[in-house]
Amino acid sequence: MQSNKRVHDSSEINIGIIGSKSLIDQTKETLKSFPNFKPVFGVIEPDTAITDLAIKLMDGVDVLVFTEYHLYNLAKQSIDFSIPVHHVPLMGTGLYRSLFLIKNRYGLTRLSVDTIEEKYVIKILAELGEEDYKLKIIPNHSKPKLIEDIINFHIDNYNSDGSIALTGIQEVSVRLSEMNIPNEWVTPTQQDMIVSLERALLATKTRRNKESQIVFGLINVDNFKRVTEKYTSEHDVQLLKLNIQQILLDYIKQLDGHLINLGGEEYSFITTRGIFERETRGYKFIPLLQDTNNAIGITLSIGVGFGSTAAEAGSHARLALRQSKELGGDVCYIVREDKSVLGPVDITTHTQYERYDLAITDAKLLERAEKAGMSASYMTKLMARVARYGIIDYTAQELASTLKITIRSAHRILLKWMDAELVEIIGEEKVTYKGRPRRIYRLTFITEEQLK
Repeated sequence: MQSNKRVHDSSEINIGIIGSKSLIDQTKETLKSFPNFKPVFGVIEPDTAITDLAIKLMDGVDVLVFTEYHLYNLAKQSIDFSIPVHHVPLMGTGLYRSLFLIKNRYGLTRLSVDTIEEKYVIKILAELGEEDYKLKIIPNHSKPKLIEDIINFHIDNYNSDGSIALTGIQEVSVRLSEMNIPNEWVTPTQQDMIVSLERALLATKTRRNKESQIVFGLINVDNFKRVTEKYTSEHDVQLLKLNIQQILLDYIKQLDGHLINLGGEEYSFITTRGIFERETRGYKFIPLLQDTNNAIGITLSIGVGFGSTAAEAGSHARLALRQSKELGGDVCYIVREDKSVLGPVDITTHTQYERYDLAITDAKLLERAEKAGMSASYMTKLMARVARYGIIDYTAQELASTLKITIRSAHRILLKWMDAELVEIIGEEKVTYKGRPRRIYRLTFITEEQLK
């Protein structure tokens, strides 16, 4: 039997959008920022059978997005979806906008709310400086309710104490307005839409295919010759090698991977990207480094490569290992398919490194930094200091201390970094004793996102 699933380009993702006409029109504008999405729209009318429409669209798309929560909720109750299904949550800028409008028109003393979680409403009310207010939330809003029941809930609250209706359903807003009952229909902003579409993108089959991508890793025992010099016999050296291999085998087993002894002090392993991402908690946790050090007193350098082919992943793993060795070992770096770098990956959740989110991802920046003499070791030390203190302005003396180099060397490399537009002079610092003021340099390669 021939499937009626549409065949499409591998880079193209079919997405079904279900919602009211006004929100679908808004979504169409947002979709212009997602060229890989090929949308199929399902417009909801008052007499539309939600489940029939969802089933019809489901067979021809990779992911479904409902523009309103209550539509999503109705469909989920009766359909066993075979594809990822999302809704646009009313918890961000759209909710803030609606509450701000109510505040200006009616005040925020009494509200009746449907299809929006109470905690998000309370959070934004606090941000708006509201303290003396009364909220009435529709009971068990996670369970689908008839539109008439929701409308009656708002009518009752308006009649009893003048509550202003805050609703996530267009039809409810229209009906209440016809009865001259004050209300505000919470609609997502473009930013809310973007966030939802990004989540849908990550959930598609394309993303799952990426999770099955081959990951290649290289493991190198740091200073192996120096380590073996501690042992008086070849027998003891061979026992050490067996212990190392057993620890590595145990860890690679957690990755559902395959370990290969490349001879001497180097090993390679193969796993899949999805498993590696989950086991490293999003590339932030590799207990192997600490476990090996604790068990047999040695440190490892690890390089991990992603790529569209095994050869590419292997080449990137070698680049990543070089970064780890340059830093001095006992770390892991990752080089992704676009040659951007992540690292160093934390060695354990029990050290100070846990607080650092060190990610160097701009390939062009890394190339420019390397040409200016900013090694991976320097880059990482600076990023760690920035991550810890949130400061990007330093004197040459402070940089010398951070990088563990002389002040003369710091001045020399700062000139190179200035030529490469990695730093800039922003002022001078007066000193308490006689002498020239110290120049203050700003690390311009640090972005606002990395400071957060």
